[in-house]
Amino acid sequence: MGTFLPNWRLIFSTMSRPEKIVDSLLVIAYQTGDKKAMDMLVRRWNKKICVHAYRYVRDWQLAQDITQDTWSTILIKIYGLRDSHSFGSWAITIAGRKAIDARKRKIKFEKETSNIFWQNLSKETQDIETKEEKIKRVLEVFQTLSFEHRIVLKLFYLEEYSLKEISEITKTSINTVKTRLFRAREKIKVELKKPK
Repeated sequence: MGTFLPNWRLIFSTMSRPEKIVDSLLVIAYQTGDKKAMDMLVRRWNKKICVHAYRYVRDWQLAQDITQDTWSTILIKIYGLRDSHSFGSWAITIAGRKAIDARKRKIKFEKETSNIFWQNLSKETQDIETKEEKIKRVLEVFQTLSFEHRIVLKLFYLEEYSLKEISEITKTSINTVKTRLFRAREKIKVELKKPK
């Protein structure tokens, strides 16, 4: 019968990190059916994951959403985690990937929404002004519109709500929304056609 020789490197490296041992035990406990172990992992790691996500997206609300999404993924994949000692780095890696994806989506969304309003107006107005001058003039005119007109423009062009959805949000009839949208567009067109 062979002599059992412990892996001293592994033992000493884990002894120097009691936090990893606790995480490892909690992972094993959860994998074997102790549901309360996940609550402990969440308490230990939730803030770290959220802060890590925030470093990528610079938006606390989005970082909290990423954290929720990270925990959903952890719950699904934790049974496949073979090295329970690596829970922390594994969880942070998941959060980092999700944060990078969210950041890419956020940048894309911001670019698209900033272009939507411009594209819709450029179809209606054919001036020779530069894009920057037009945007500046549109924003100036936009500020002169009534609150009701600004809201319907934002909801329709920037957030891409349907007329029915805008009607529900503003608690007005669809016809009122259509009228406000038409009048707001007409006012902008008239103002943009005026010489500077």
